Amino acid sequence: MSSPAFSSPIRTISKQSSLKLSLRAVCHETPLLPSASRIRTAMVDQRRTAFESRPPWKQRVGEFPQARSVRHHSTSDRSNLIPYSSRLKEGRALAQDVWSIFNAANLPPDCLNLGQGYMNFPPPEWVREAANEALHDVAPNHYSHPRGRIRLRNAIKEFYGPQLKRDLDVESEILVTSGANEGQYSVFTAFLEQGDEVIMFEPFFDQYLPSVTFNGGKPVYVPLHPPSPDNAKPTSGDWTLDVEQLRRAVTCRTKMIIVNTPHNPVGKVFTRQELEVIASIAEEFNLLVMSDEVYDYLVFDGKEHIRIATLPGMWDRTVTVCSAGKLFAATGWRVGWLIGPPSIIQPTLAASTRIVFCTNSPLQEAVASGLEQAAERKYFETQRAEYAERRRVLTDAFDRLGMKYAMPEGTYFVLLDISSVQFPDDYPFPPSVQGRGRDFKACWFIAVEIGVSSIPVSEFYCEEHANIGEACARFSFCKDLGTLKQAADRLQGLKKYVHRS
Repeated sequence: MSSPAFSSPIRTISKQSSLKLSLRAVCHETPLLPSASRIRTAMVDQRRTAFESRPPWKQRVGEFPQARSVRHHSTSDRSNLIPYSSRLKEGRALAQDVWSIFNAANLPPDCLNLGQGYMNFPPPEWVREAANEALHDVAPNHYSHPRGRIRLRNAIKEFYGPQLKRDLDVESEILVTSGANEGQYSVFTAFLEQGDEVIMFEPFFDQYLPSVTFNGGKPVYVPLHPPSPDNAKPTSGDWTLDVEQLRRAVTCRTKMIIVNTPHNPVGKVFTRQELEVIASIAEEFNLLVMSDEVYDYLVFDGKEHIRIATLPGMWDRTVTVCSAGKLFAATGWRVGWLIGPPSIIQPTLAASTRIVFCTNSPLQEAVASGLEQAAERKYFETQRAEYAERRRVLTDAFDRLGMKYAMPEGTYFVLLDISSVQFPDDYPFPPSVQGRGRDFKACWFIAVEIGVSSIPVSEFYCEEHANIGEACARFSFCKDLGTLKQAADRLQGLKKYVHRS
């Protein structure tokens, strides 16, 4: 699959400068493709000097906007005086996203939210008590070290070290971040040069795209192929990776591969064999692997979560991303962490320090307490069983409807095939849904008419491939049993709208 082309911000460069760059590249004095920020800075300085050296009557308005006086601005329309960066468009950041369209404020007041992946129940009481204790202490209410509070780093070391088969160094191999998203963003900031390519598997968690493009990266999309239509009872494992397609996606500009396992939104748990193939390609082409494992403790049906960093040769090129929000039903706490070799963690620390400086201190203490007590309380075993029951309530509802879905082997999401849902051609859809994929309309129709919201899966694809996801809606089961049972009953109302082929 080809990736969309992003135009370079560098429009012109003199023949002399081009020759110098080429000669330096041949001599290995500078990279063949220097980062755009360096070139842009040099070109702006050169243009500014040339502009300011001219007499005023030769300074053309608009030739160098940075030096233009306010008096030259038009007074007729002052709504967009300062142009915004092109990266916002490239990252789809300005478009109305699916989360704002399917926000509770836009839907009927009694609509049950199975769309967004946050819980409607609190963190465990003993974790909340630890947060309260920290709030009543002095030190945890002030700045933490940018690496994270030492108690939490020690807890991460003790909890994850045995799983990674390493004696983790809390000073150089662990970084606490303001949620998994900020950790990922800091990695991109630390390692991406302008034009570096980042491979991501479609469907992908939507935050990857702007995070990559904001840092000068170019996304390259490799699809996971949906189950065969002939498969009557597919699982998330039936979404497959084409190894040759992945290999063809690698170019001389590829810098990184993002692996998300268990996978949002599919629920796929990548097998050891699949991860070994990805690892071999990363090793062959010297690629950094970002392993997004925020759902690592939500794996069902006896499936095994494999950490790619544990495969031969992969520790040195892998950063593992984790989330306290998913572990302890505390998505609003915004506490996550990265684990990896010093060669990845140290540059990422430099970036993270300048982005947020540090993560909130009292909740780091609470998360540390959670990790310290989890094994003794058999917390994750209990949590997995509870989520399995929630999954059963939702999938049983789909079975009663006779609608096909992919049984998720991980995460708390189910993809339901909504291609058979019929709605009137003249249904009054809002403007935010008009012009989007069919799944947007189907999800809106289900939310308004049935009273259960979900998320259209085309949002998790690039614009060129969005049609692949239009057959599915993502339903989340990170809700209490009462809500899920009520949603299951409401969903039976879909029967009259389902077309049987």
